[in-house]
Amino acid sequence: ALSTRDRIQAIRDLPMSFKEKKHIRWVSHKQIKMIRKSFSQTLKLWQGAMKSIGGKFGTSVLTYFVFLKWLLMFNIFSFLVNFGFVTIPLLVYKGLEILTGAGYFKYTVMYYGSYSNESLVGYNMQLAYFFTIAVYMVLCGISLIFSMAVNFKDNYVLADSASNSAWQLLCTWDFSVTNEKAVKQRRNNLCVQLKESLSEMAQQDLVIYQQCRVFIFSLHTVFIIIHYLYLFYVLQQATENDNWSLLEEAKTLLVPFVVSLINLVIPLFYSLFNKFEHYSTHRKQIYALLIRNVFLKMSILSVLCYYWMSKVPAKGSGWESMVGQSLYRLVLFDFLFLMLGSFFGEFLSNVIGTKLIPRMGVPEFDVARNVLELIYSQTLAWYEPYERYIRHFISSSSVSVSLTHNCQPPRRSGRAAQMQTIFIFLLFFPFFVGALSIVAYTAWSLTPSKSCGPFRGLNNSFSAVDVWIGDLKNITGSQWVVEIYNNVIRSEIFYFLITLIILVIIYILWQVTNGRKELIRRLRQQIVNEGKDKSFLLERLQDLQKSIPNKNTKQKKQKGVCCENYFMLTSLCM
Repeated sequence: ALSTRDRIQAIRDLPMSFKEKKHIRWVSHKQIKMIRKSFSQTLKLWQGAMKSIGGKFGTSVLTYFVFLKWLLMFNIFSFLVNFGFVTIPLLVYKGLEILTGAGYFKYTVMYYGSYSNESLVGYNMQLAYFFTIAVYMVLCGISLIFSMAVNFKDNYVLADSASNSAWQLLCTWDFSVTNEKAVKQRRNNLCVQLKESLSEMAQQDLVIYQQCRVFIFSLHTVFIIIHYLYLFYVLQQATENDNWSLLEEAKTLLVPFVVSLINLVIPLFYSLFNKFEHYSTHRKQIYALLIRNVFLKMSILSVLCYYWMSKVPAKGSGWESMVGQSLYRLVLFDFLFLMLGSFFGEFLSNVIGTKLIPRMGVPEFDVARNVLELIYSQTLAWYEPYERYIRHFISSSSVSVSLTHNCQPPRRSGRAAQMQTIFIFLLFFPFFVGALSIVAYTAWSLTPSKSCGPFRGLNNSFSAVDVWIGDLKNITGSQWVVEIYNNVIRSEIFYFLITLIILVIIYILWQVTNGRKELIRRLRQQIVNEGKDKSFLLERLQDLQKSIPNKNTKQKKQKGVCCENYFMLTSLCM
């Protein structure tokens, strides 16, 4: 008997054509490719959970988790960099320091004041701090713009607006699915998509006066919130005490508590008010809630930033660490209230709707409120980038559990493929643009503390670059850097040209996009015309086929008449 190795070698030595060997090699490569693809699918984050959520709750709810997954990938680099700034301080905290961010945390690398202005051997701390923040904000902006462009191309430019329910029913089924659970999941997903498509075609638009009423109500609510926030900060400033104690330290938790409470309660009133309105589609209903919540979040952040940028720097040294502590408390309380709203809020709504007041029913998942919570927390993370990744990961798990146990699918369906682009656009403007403006204003206009931080002794943070350029003037071979800085970087013409080039590129891409749309429209019209031509030719062919038997019968009748006349004539002649 041959061994296994000998049998394999004997099989390899068998005579075989090159075509058969090529086919065997192609089959093996295809199997390896399928194994890699299935393995990569299993490694994707929440792949199975997102499929089940999309099949049960629809695409509008699914867009929230897609956006949350995108934020996790967006913040992974920052998480790796800042992980060391969090773990060690959390192990050695004392008292209320874990809640207030003061005490021990004040002297750690988590805040601005602990950094030195000394230059280590071959390492300038001032430049490292300045350029790290600058490069990070620029990369965030580029990433957001690129993501917006990709989503806009997929959901608006390349989206097939002519696709209908018949196309979805006949052309979207994956016949390679053999698993029974996957087939049921795919069937449920297809049913939800058909409902969404039909609901958008069957409903009417909201009248204009109702839209104006909703807009006025939203503005009125925002103005009231701004007024009370401003009064709250005035009262806090008037009652501020310099004698620091445990009670005074606990009082610092009042501001983030009130802000987080407003962020939790007011959107619930918005959602309640939204139930009495009748929008044409579920997507428009979400957009209305988004606009209201955007005004709410922006008003809160505007008041907070005004207080931090105008009142806190006037208190003296160490104001950067004071702002950092305030941000720490705000981020922490916002996270706690988010967990409170996800678990207890939706759980209580479920209990009330099923046990106490069955008329209310099981609550639906509020996409607009939860998406704005993500955007709001990401905006705070740009100001205080220390725990965003852990926060998003924990919130995603809690929200998914609360969704499956406490919520029901939306009663009104609507296609929401284009909502992902809107979410990223809202994250970019006004939230990222606002955060970038605050960081730029702090670097160019505010005077750093004289007793702490890497920029102590400078007029502003940007002066560190001027000092570095001044040092480069004394170094031979570095004059070209100085010339570029003085003649290019500090020149208004340079930024004007960059802006002009960007606008030209945008215009060219816009024209290319419009040209492709026109080409697609003409090709579709050509397909329609060819179909009409074929149907016309088929009709003519059928008419011709119907007319041929009639001609044959007429010819036969004529031949019969001629024969009868011939026989009659012959009989008469005889």
